[in-house]
Amino acid sequence: MNFLTGEIIPVNKPYKWTSFGVVARMRWLLTQKLQQKVKVGHAGTLDPLATGVLLLCTGRATKRIEELQAHQKEYIATLKLGVTTQSYDREYPEDKTYPTDHINLQLIENTLQQFVGEIYQTPPAHSACKIEGMHAYHLARKGEDVKLNPKKIFIQAINILEYTKPELKLQIVCSKGTYIRALARDIGDALDSGAYLTQLERTRIGDYTIDQCLELDTIPEWLETIQIDKG
Repeated sequence: MNFLTGEIIPVNKPYKWTSFGVVARMRWLLTQKLQQKVKVGHAGTLDPLATGVLLLCTGRATKRIEELQAHQKEYIATLKLGVTTQSYDREYPEDKTYPTDHINLQLIENTLQQFVGEIYQTPPAHSACKIEGMHAYHLARKGEDVKLNPKKIFIQAINILEYTKPELKLQIVCSKGTYIRALARDIGDALDSGAYLTQLERTRIGDYTIDQCLELDTIPEWLETIQIDKG
C-alpha cells in the first residue's frame, strides 16, 4: 500500500470518538510508521455517539473526499418513542414525555412511508451546519436561538427491524446530508408523540460496508502485517 499516493481505509468509528479524533490517530500512526508526515482526511462525519463506517483518505486520495461523501449511506438506528431530548440523541438528558398508547406497528409502518423519497429536512440545531461562519452547535450550546433552513434529501428506504415499545429499530438507506437525529425527531412528531435517537451505526457508504472496516485499536497491528511502499 502507498499511503502517500493515496489509500481509502474504512474504519469502524468507536463510540464517543469524534471523526476528527479518528483522523488524528491514523495520521499519527502513519507518520510514526513512515517517518514522514502523511495527509489524512475523512469522508462523511459521524457524531461522537454514533459508530460505524468512516472512510479515511490518505495522501492524494483526500481529493476524492467530496466524491465519497456523495455516495449513498445505510444506517441502523434505534429510537425511543414518547420522549425527547434537546439534541435529539443521548448527548442531552430527556426533557419532555409524550403519550404512546395510540402507537402500534401498523401506525408506524404507515407513518414511515411519508419519509421515503425526496423530502425536506431541517438540520438539528446541535449540528455542524454553519450560521454566519459559526457551527450551529456552538450557538445552541450557548443557549442562542438557532434557525436553520430545511434541506432537500432523499431517503431510499426505511425498514422496521424490531419494535418493542418504546424502542423502535430501523434500517435507513439515504442520501448525503441526511441527519438521522432529525429524522428521529420528525418521526416522533408524525406519530403525534416524540422520539429521540438512542443508538446509531452507519453500516455502509457506497460499496464500503461495516464488515470491511478495521477496528481502530487493531490498526497498529494491521500496519505491521501489510506491505507499505514508502516511495
